[in-house]
Amino acid sequence: MSVALAVGVFFVALAYSLVGHGGASGYLALLAFTSVDQKTASTTALGLNLVVAGVTFFTFRRAKHFSWPLVWPFLVGSVPFAFLGGSLKMESRVQSWILAATLTYAAVALVLPVKAGTEETRPPHRGIAIATGAGIGLLSGIVGVGGGIFLSPVMILAKWAKPHVVASASAVFIFANSFAGLLARPPRHLADAAAYWPLILAGLVGAVAGSYVGAFKTSGPVMRRALGAVLLVAVWKLVVK
Repeated sequence: MSVALAVGVFFVALAYSLVGHGGASGYLALLAFTSVDQKTASTTALGLNLVVAGVTFFTFRRAKHFSWPLVWPFLVGSVPFAFLGGSLKMESRVQSWILAATLTYAAVALVLPVKAGTEETRPPHRGIAIATGAGIGLLSGIVGVGGGIFLSPVMILAKWAKPHVVASASAVFIFANSFAGLLARPPRHLADAAAYWPLILAGLVGAVAGSYVGAFKTSGPVMRRALGAVLLVAVWKLVVK
């Protein structure tokens, strides 16, 4: 097990947990530079996602940033449509450019300063939340991600919740999707991924540090800019892959 790989996983977990994300795409990017086969790599990344999102959810909830009434409608809409999205096929390059353009817009909007007096939030109607969750679930299933990268900017830009509450919502959203994804994996893939437990440990430590800073030490505007930076990294990976 490469020490450099473990250090890389630590920093990915640190950066992503700061804004309530799991970092699966970052782990996959790191594992792509190793000899780990694709199925084991994706299972390992999903396991890391589960651990990092779980720790992040716990930390943000302990800081009293979590709202179950806000989150559950998104989950109700997302889970079945994520399964449906996973069964659909699209031209990958076209899909990547569409997603890159969408995430770039969201990133720029998040980085721009917010005018004083415009930060008031109001949760969406349950029907709108369920429909939004369904759309994000479908897109996430097609792309093969946990969905937090889409849920976070939508909730913040629509002014449905404060950045810290959004981070906690994204964490539980990603945790649920990652858990479902792991349940669908064959036992042998889980056994192969278990051999990479030092990476899980590195991700756990990174998540504890990152989520603590995000939940207790970071202001709302800083959270917005940090999320914008994470989205720009996602855009880069979509465009250059």
